[in-house]
Amino acid sequence: MAARFVYWMNVSLDLMIEGEPGEEGGGDWMRIGESLHREFNARARGLSMDVSGRVIYETMESFWPKARTDSSLPDFMREYGEIWTDVPKVLVSRTRTSADYNTRIIGGDDAIAQLAALRAEESGDIGVGGATLATQLLNAHLLDEVMLFTHPAILGRGRPLFDQVDEPLELELLEQATFEAGVTLHRYAVRGALQADEVPGP
Repeated sequence: MAARFVYWMNVSLDLMIEGEPGEEGGGDWMRIGESLHREFNARARGLSMDVSGRVIYETMESFWPKARTDSSLPDFMREYGEIWTDVPKVLVSRTRTSADYNTRIIGGDDAIAQLAALRAEESGDIGVGGATLATQLLNAHLLDEVMLFTHPAILGRGRPLFDQVDEPLELELLEQATFEAGVTLHRYAVRGALQADEVPGP
């Protein structure tokens, strides 16, 4: 059975993923307490693979490999460091030629076609990180699910959850939950996502 691309992200009420550049890793407006972080850990542990663009990959790369052995951090953060380091990862980049931590690189003009092939070949849920990449997958009808952790803040500016979307798309609510400090989870299936046998060949 083909894999599923799942775009998961912390967002504000006005669907911004950062108010200032570099906040994908955690702006002051994000209310990430222990119970929510443990939820992140459980969701991340359930992924078969992680795919991300260069900006968010390098944000993660700069912190989480060191976090796994940092005794000054709480156990749930060290645990996430282990999960991120160990999970198979794909970095989508035109500029990077090497990466550690169980990561392979996809690049070039046919990167989305390569990801379509990956989705057809693999199984399980593949996490997607980065608005640019998620938008490209959405416009190619390859994004299967959107999972939002919404924080009670209105930023009024910054980086939106998606860039320019080619056409309206409908979603179907799969799950919702509430966490401490007013953070909510909403999981949506993307209607019209292509099945593996419907994706055009190269």
